[in-house]
Amino acid sequence: MSRPAPRALEVIQTRFITPNMLRVTLGGEGILGFPADQESAYIKLLFEQGEGQKPLMRTYTIRNQRENEIDVDFVVHDHPGPAGSWALGAQPGDRILVGGPGPRKLINPAGDWFLLVGDMTALPAISVNLALLPNTAQGTVVIEIASEADRQSLSCPPGVDIVWVVSRNPSSPGEALFDAVAEMPWREGAPSVWCACEFSSMRRFRAYFREGRATDPKLLYISSYWKYGLSEDQHKIVKREDESTVAVL
Repeated sequence: MSRPAPRALEVIQTRFITPNMLRVTLGGEGILGFPADQESAYIKLLFEQGEGQKPLMRTYTIRNQRENEIDVDFVVHDHPGPAGSWALGAQPGDRILVGGPGPRKLINPAGDWFLLVGDMTALPAISVNLALLPNTAQGTVVIEIASEADRQSLSCPPGVDIVWVVSRNPSSPGEALFDAVAEMPWREGAPSVWCACEFSSMRRFRAYFREGRATDPKLLYISSYWKYGLSEDQHKIVKREDESTVAVL
């Protein structure tokens, strides 16, 4: 089945929800016909590069969806890339081409308890996953953030604990996140695990959930959303190579 053509969406508003997270609301006439129930699905933002060149594509998560709008959250860096620079300068009425949505990646509901792990790039998807858990769910969420002020108020069941981990070393993303997970008490029963973070950190977690804390592969979702020092295009190549290597092991 062919993919739907990208649609032009309009910037409705922008606002910082924490010091390092900027929310852009998109809508306008182009949102008509956008599928419902797509919170946590990914979209592709397309940035034109000039005549004869393919547009740059950057992948983001739908954080919230309303009848005629979607919210997309951007992690703000000191040296933003094309998407971050666009978001920082976006004004109401600006337009951008958006591809997708792609499939949602939700935590497997079959576990005895739930463990969600990620950095700020995964925070939108984690937030949606949390809100979809049944009210009786038990578990732990571990989220790495850039500062204490980047904590967010998240909707989650009363039996789910949220652990915020402040990264003190930006050049070692995921290190504090991994240490926090490795040191946490492990609950009884089989966990459903959802983990998304930086590439090198993802590989460390993958080994941990396969060997250190052996987890049923059917109950494990793990992915890298980015790689330190690389663009998204470069990360895709490294990620593809890694996946092909793992597939033959």
